[in-house]
Amino acid sequence: MTIAYGIAAGLLASFYLYAGVLKVVRSRDRLRPMMAWIDRVPMPAVRALGVVEVLGAAGLVLPPLTGTAPALATAAAVGLLLLQFGAVVVHLTGGDRRIGLNIGLIVTTALTVRLATGL
Repeated sequence: MTIAYGIAAGLLASFYLYAGVLKVVRSRDRLRPMMAWIDRVPMPAVRALGVVEVLGAAGLVLPPLTGTAPALATAAAVGLLLLQFGAVVVHLTGGDRRIGLNIGLIVTTALTVRLATGL
């Protein structure tokens, strides 16, 4: 694992682990101040997104650290990249124009994909 990949993946994994755990354990009322879109999405879908984010965070870090199936790190990064493109669509279709964080995550995740593949 290169140092650049480790830094980018570590930052992304920290963010997605935090965000995913919040979506899994918090109620809709406790998520509402942080997520304007929460009322438009059924709670089972929010919980599923949280699980996907936690698994994606693990997928970014664990394969390179253990040396087992390192291609899974690339797959996790691509999956999180697709998740963020979907998040931008959800924000924009709901009239929420605050997508700066999503754009930052897209750029960082795209960099992580590039570092993971060595392109």
